[in-house]
Amino acid sequence: MPSKSFTALIPLLSILFVHGFTPLVDKRVPWDQIPYKVDTDVGLARGDQLGYNICNSTTEGPQSLCQTAYINSLDDFCIWAPSIPGKTVGEIEGEMIAWCTRPGHGTRIMPEGTLTGVQLTKTPDYIQVVGFMDQTKINMVAGDEGGEMDPHGADLRGNPMGGLLYTNAFTGTYTQVIEWHDFNGGNYFCFKACDPRGKDDANFCQHIYDTQGCGFNAPSNAKDKVFESCAGDSQAFPGVGAPQVPASSSCSQYQSTDIYGGGTQVPVPGASTISFSSTPTPSASSTKSSTGSGTTPTGSRTSSGSSSPSQSSNAGSVGIPTFLSISGFLLSLFSLL
Repeated sequence: MPSKSFTALIPLLSILFVHGFTPLVDKRVPWDQIPYKVDTDVGLARGDQLGYNICNSTTEGPQSLCQTAYINSLDDFCIWAPSIPGKTVGEIEGEMIAWCTRPGHGTRIMPEGTLTGVQLTKTPDYIQVVGFMDQTKINMVAGDEGGEMDPHGADLRGNPMGGLLYTNAFTGTYTQVIEWHDFNGGNYFCFKACDPRGKDDANFCQHIYDTQGCGFNAPSNAKDKVFESCAGDSQAFPGVGAPQVPASSSCSQYQSTDIYGGGTQVPVPGASTISFSSTPTPSASSTKSSTGSGTTPTGSRTSSGSSSPSQSSNAGSVGIPTFLSISGFLLSLFSLL
C-alpha cells in the first residue's frame, strides 16, 4: 500500500506530465485582458474550473459562478464561498465562487445581514478585511469551521481553481494580486491581499498555515457590530514569532448600511487617490456558456474614464509557459510531507 504522504502527492505529481502547465500563482492577467477561464488545464485529477473569470452585468446575481474577486475598500470587497449549500469548505475549496458586498463586479451579492462586523486595514504591504458573519447566508454549512483558499493548492491550480483577485487600493487602478489568502469558517473570515510590488508578498500571504486560522495568519482588532476602516502597520510574517496584532491608526467607523448601500465608496486610509464616480468592471467579448447553472457572460461595460477594453480569449501575459514552477513544486512537496 502506498504511504499517506505519497497518496497526497499524486495530484501534484500528475501535473508534471502536462505540457506547458503554468501554476495559477505564475499567471499574470491584466485586468483588461481577463479570459473566459483562467484554468485551461482540463482532464486533471480535480476536474475543470467550475466557473468563469469574465464577469459583468450579465453574470451578476444569485446564479453567478464568477471566480474573479476584489478587495477595494470596507464597502467593496469579496470573499470566496460555495455556489450551492450543503458541503463544507474542505470538500469544495477548489470550487468556491466570489460573493461581494456590492453590485458591479458580476458576482453574487452578499445578502444584507451577512456581515455583522468588519475591519479593513491598509498597511504598507497588504490590504485585508477581517470580520464576523452569518456564514449560512453565503451557502456555508452552519457550524463549519471552514478552511483556507489561496492561489496555490496541492496541484498548484489554486483554491478555487482559476480564482483571480484584483484591487485598486495600491495604485488607484486595478492591479492583479498574486499572493493572497482567505480563511472562512466559524462565522468568521479574513481575506488578505498582498501588494505585488513588494518583495515579501509571498511571506506576508503565506499559504502553508492552513490549519492555523485568522488569528495566526491575519491578526486584527476586528469586533462584532463594528465596521471600521484603518491604516495599520504590517504584521510579522505568519510563522515568524508569536502572532501579534499590529498597531492601527486613522480608523473611521461606519454603519452596516454603508456596507450594503452601494453608494459612495468608503475611502481607504493611506491608499492612492481613486476616483469613485463609478465602479468599473471588465467588458466581455466571450459568448461561451459556463458550466453549471451560471449565466453566460455577454455584453460589455465601460471603465470609468476610459473606453471599454476588449477581452482576450486567453490569459493576458502568463509569463513563460513552464514545465512546472520548481519553487512552487518544492514548497507544495514539503508542505504535504
